[in-house]
Parts: sequence; structure tokens; C-alpha cells
Amino acid sequence: MAGESGAILGVDVGGTFTDAVLIAPAGTFTGKAPTTPQDQSVGVLEAISQVLDQSGLEPGQVGHFAHGMTVATNALLESEGARTAFVATRGFTDLIEIGRQNRASLYRLQAAHPPPLVPPELRVPADERCGPDGVIDELTEVEAQRIAGLIADLEVESVAVCLLHSYRFPQHEVRIGDAIRERLGDEVHVSLSHQVVGTFREYERAATTEIDAAISPLLSGYLARLAARAGEAGLPEPEIMQSSGGVAPLEEVAAHAAVAVLSGPAGGAAAASLIASQSGEPNLLCFDMGGTSCDVCAVEGGRVHEASLKKVEGRTIALPMVAIDTVGAGGGSIAWRDSGGALRVGPRSAGARPGPASYGLGGALPTVPDATLVLGRLVAGSRLPGDIVLDPELARRAIGRLADELGLTVDDCAAGIIKVANAEMVRALRVVTVQRGLDPRDFKLLAYGGAGPLHAAGVAEELGISEILVPATGGVFSALGLAAAERRSDEVHTVLMNEEELEPSVLRRLAGDADEVSWDLRYRGQSFELTVGEGDQRSAEPTAAILRDLFENSHEERYGYSDPSAPVELVTVRRRYLRRGPGFSPAPAPELSLNGPESVDLGEATIFVPAGWEIRGGPDGLYRILREI
Repeated sequence: MAGESGAILGVDVGGTFTDAVLIAPAGTFTGKAPTTPQDQSVGVLEAISQVLDQSGLEPGQVGHFAHGMTVATNALLESEGARTAFVATRGFTDLIEIGRQNRASLYRLQAAHPPPLVPPELRVPADERCGPDGVIDELTEVEAQRIAGLIADLEVESVAVCLLHSYRFPQHEVRIGDAIRERLGDEVHVSLSHQVVGTFREYERAATTEIDAAISPLLSGYLARLAARAGEAGLPEPEIMQSSGGVAPLEEVAAHAAVAVLSGPAGGAAAASLIASQSGEPNLLCFDMGGTSCDVCAVEGGRVHEASLKKVEGRTIALPMVAIDTVGAGGGSIAWRDSGGALRVGPRSAGARPGPASYGLGGALPTVPDATLVLGRLVAGSRLPGDIVLDPELARRAIGRLADELGLTVDDCAAGIIKVANAEMVRALRVVTVQRGLDPRDFKLLAYGGAGPLHAAGVAEELGISEILVPATGGVFSALGLAAAERRSDEVHTVLMNEEELEPSVLRRLAGDADEVSWDLRYRGQSFELTVGEGDQRSAEPTAAILRDLFENSHEERYGYSDPSAPVELVTVRRRYLRRGPGFSPAPAPELSLNGPESVDLGEATIFVPAGWEIRGGPDGLYRILREI
């Protein structure tokens, strides 16, 4: 570690286990505790207690505490946000329900988008209007007070305000926000769209602001409890992982929870980028299989792919985030027979309680780890965090009931469960590679999470990948990424400027003093943009010619053509402010060299090495699993 006084601590809350990593001068210490869904901070403190006991350090010797959690994600999964009102320009209050008027699935007419978090009776029209060039109908003080009164009568916990063209002219949103706070004080959370998003396209801005308003009270309540528990224990206040892959102060994230929807998975992506730089492997496919879901993303040229707009559980979020694709096929995913008689796996999970049948905590449904245990890839009697001992008889009993339904033997049913789960994860990895014009065979597979190394070889074979990397701390890899991640703040602002307006002085003003700047450009008349200059350090000042060249190269790569005669326009400027994280230097992986088929217990995770593969340990803290050629 570097640049920190005291030990650094990272804690990641997953669907089944909460992981902790403590990096201190004496070494790296890891811990796992069952996740406590009723209050995740309880499991967090339990995992922290484990690593402090191992290290012999006192809480006061921790200099930096970073945290990633699933509170915001779970709220979206379950559509259980705070009671929220939505304020919009009159005539546009149903924008969050109308959306883009596209189908949830092109060929499945019964498929539906998730319902808005704000029902019609809680949508409030505002008598005002701005256009792209300024105010058309002024918002009066009387109208602002009327809106505040209506909000008070609705008895809501939170308010989302999204007015037309407020990304450029925010004064009406500010006035409404002030009126609501003046009327209701701190009792009600207020999310203003120009502060949450800052870009044009009213539906995406409205949808993101609605999400931010609905989940911010839940997240801020959790973070307040966590901060209080940490303070009582003598720990520093945690910094929170954002969906973009960098940590930010607790108060900043609590005020705008939408930035933390992918908080947990982003920790693994942050660690993957560090591994890419330290191992000399710039192209990695990240394969994070935990207890509830599997998260995948790509690291290309040493940088994690990012997205400026993404759907999470069918809901649109227009904020910078790691380009992670998630499938409901985790270590605790339940196997079942569908109405057509086919074997299915997930998305339902046994979670931390009651957990898989083999945990002996009351679960009776067959899950992926039960199948793995039946096939001998996990050792019977293995002890998991929380004093859980794997019971093969309970696993065989659970899978046997499903096998009877399917007319299979227990072993064939278990093998089928593994194949179906692997197929789901292969599909997700193809989304982040093949569907983006990338050949997965050009990448190494980086497998982590408690279950990732068990399934990595099967997934790699399907994708034609011949080498797998498994971090020595693979079972707690996301927590390691949290501990070592850089501090990051993003600003995004729509400007809509023609190419001829992009004088060097204008571009310097737009870039400001940011550490990294990227630019969204398009040919005039196009509906969507390409982001160029992603991650470029401020080593040279941009010019209109440089931006055009970057854009046309990107357009050629993406669409197969460019048009030097077509005018280009700058749509959005994305500024990023960075402060270097603690970093880490991995300890060498223990010496290991064997041929499969065999399972190898690493302590934090188990690796399954099939026939035709071999595993080696390395000085870069990675196990390398190589397919025999």
C-alpha cells in the first residue's frame, strides 16, 4: 500500500457473505461474515472484527475505510424505495411512465417495463417552461409555494424535480427545491435533476432523478447507521464506492444514492484494473460469481469499460458507471423445472438465509453449490464463514427431488445445473465482448468471487479462452478493490455546440481543472453520440481538429465508416477529478503446480481444475490456470 497513514480497510456486502480485507504493513488479512439483510451494517462490523483480530491492530490504527454495498441495488430489485413525489413541467408529469415508448422485449408482447417508482397520484405539475434558449414561462413565487404545499399534503419522504431544459437553465428547479425545503425542512429529501444528471434528454434525466429520490432516504439511513457503528468502534468514517469505480465521501453518496447502484460490483472492477497494470495483462474479462448473482465486465488496454447510460433491473440510469452486465446465476441460485419441463437456474437465490440446502440452515431447494458438492468439486465437510459445514447428504437430497421431476439421476441433474449456470454466465460475457465487437479469445479470464474459480474453466472453454487468472485473494477480491480504489468525482454537462464554436479557449474553459476529460460528439443530425478521449490525461490541450479526429476514428471502428465532410457537434463534456488511492502490492501466490481434474482450496475460494488444464502459482499474486494445447 502507498500514500496512507495507517492500515487500509475495504468491506464489500454481497447477497450471501460480507467480505473484509485489511492491508497493513504486517500483511493482508481477510474475513467473511454472513450478510445481515435486515441491517447490513451488522455483518459489516462482524467482518471487520475478524480482520482486526487476525492482524492484532486496534480500530484506531485503520487510516482508510472504503465500503461497497447492495442497499441501493436491492431497493431497485424489489422496487421498495421511499414514498416519493415527482414534480415536472405541466404536461410532462407522466414522462417517467411513457418513457421512450419502446417495448420491453421486441417479440414477447407480454413483457413489460417495471412500473415507475412514483405512482400517478404523486406526480405534481409545475406551471413553468424553459426552452433550449431560455425561459418561456417564468416560475412565480406563488407557484413555487403552491407546489410546496401540495408536496406537504402528499406526506412523502422524498421529491424528484425534473423540469424541461433544466440541465441548461436550472433556476426554476432551484426555486422549487428551496420552497420545499423551506416548507418541510429536513423531513423530506429533494433530488433536483440538474444536480443528479446534468445532461439533456428529459426521459433519461427524469428516470435517473426518480431513482435517486426514491432510494436516497434508504441509503442515507443505512450509511448513517454504519457511520455511527464505525465511530463507536473507533474506526474512521467510511468512504463509499460509486458505480463509476471510485470512492467518494459518505455525505456525497448519501445525498445522491443513484451514484451507488452498482457500488459492490464496481469494487471488483477497480481491483481488476489494478491487477491489469501489475500483472502485465491489459486485456481481461472479469468474471465475478458471488452468492446471488454473476457480474461481468471487460478491461481493455488496462482500463475498465465504462458506460454513460445503463439499465439496471429495467430502469434507466444516465450516470457514469462501470459497464457491468449481471445475470441471476450466483452461488446460491436455485435450480428448478419450468412449465415446459426444462432445467433452469436462477434468478431466485437462496441468499444468506436459509442458504443452499448443503449449508444446513433450513434451505431445502437445490442450488448451484449443492450441485458442485454432489459432483465432488467442493470437499464434503468444508467449513464456511459463520461456522457453516457443507453437508453432502442434504445436497443430494435436495437435488434428488429435482432429478425425480426431470427424470434424471442425481449426478446427471447436478451436472446439468452446472452447465445451465455456466451458459447464463457465458451469455453475459458475450454481451460485454462479442456484442461490442470484441473477440473473447483476445482476453484472459479473471475469475473471482466465492464461486467464480469453481466455474471459470467451464466458462473459458465455451468462449475459447485458454488462460484463466485467479487472484490469491479471489474470494474477497471486490473488498480488496474497495480498499485500494482511487477517490473519484464526476461532473457531466450538456453544452450542444457546433464544431466552429470549439475554439481552444472555449475547450479549455469546458475542461476546467479536471484530471481527465472526455467528450460526447456526433455528426449533426445524428440521435446518439460517441464518447472520445475516455481516460485521456490532461497532457495536451484539445483542439477541434483533435476531437474530430478522435471521433471519426471511433465512428469508423464502431460503424465501419466516417464522413469527413459532415459537420460535427459537441454534445456533452465529462469531467473527472481524481485522487490517487492507496493501491496495493500483491503477495506472491503460494507455489503450486498440478494437473486436473482436481479442486484446490485457497482458503477464501476453491478452484476447480478440469482434465486438460494445469494450475500454477506466480509472483504477481495470481494463480494461472492454463489449458493444455
